[in-house]
Amino acid sequence: MANNRVKPKPIEPQKRQPQLKKAILKAYNNESDDIEFMFNPTELSFTRAVKWESKQGNRGTELLPKVNFSGVDPYKFTLKQLLFDTYETKKSVIEEYINKIKKGVETIQGSPDQRPPVYIFRWGDNEYFHCVITSLTYTLNMFLTDGTPVRAMVDISLQEVDKNNPPGGRTSSSTGSNRKPDSRIKSPK
Repeated sequence: MANNRVKPKPIEPQKRQPQLKKAILKAYNNESDDIEFMFNPTELSFTRAVKWESKQGNRGTELLPKVNFSGVDPYKFTLKQLLFDTYETKKSVIEEYINKIKKGVETIQGSPDQRPPVYIFRWGDNEYFHCVITSLTYTLNMFLTDGTPVRAMVDISLQEVDKNNPPGGRTSSSTGSNRKPDSRIKSPK
């Protein structure tokens, strides 16, 4: 007698799509609202310039101007074409997202030093740097029939700040009791 049973196919596990982690501009010391956004770049590009100064009349052996190192600029980074969309909820993209981002280029309410907030740029488990927003561009590109904007493309330019001495009411570590004495000056005995 023949066995007419069909062999069941083995169950293949479904491949789960990895969850896209949101990036965040975390407000330093809760100075402002955190800014979360979906972020899936193909590359990250950071820019930093090194400063060199040359003085006229100061020449090396090749008759080229002698150059002296004078410091480094902070890293700069632009988050390009961030998409914010509220079409499904029918809420204004300006009220839900853009107004929070705009706070990054406005002075902090009640701040004694009249400056915009400092952020920490994080994505997943990576913390890139403490920064300020130097430029914001947003384009509203979808609207409901009543004129409510429901989609925006946003570019945010960031500039690194010293995490050990961020802007904001702190005194420089080179003043007061933390100041190191100048070794060229002899103290009276």
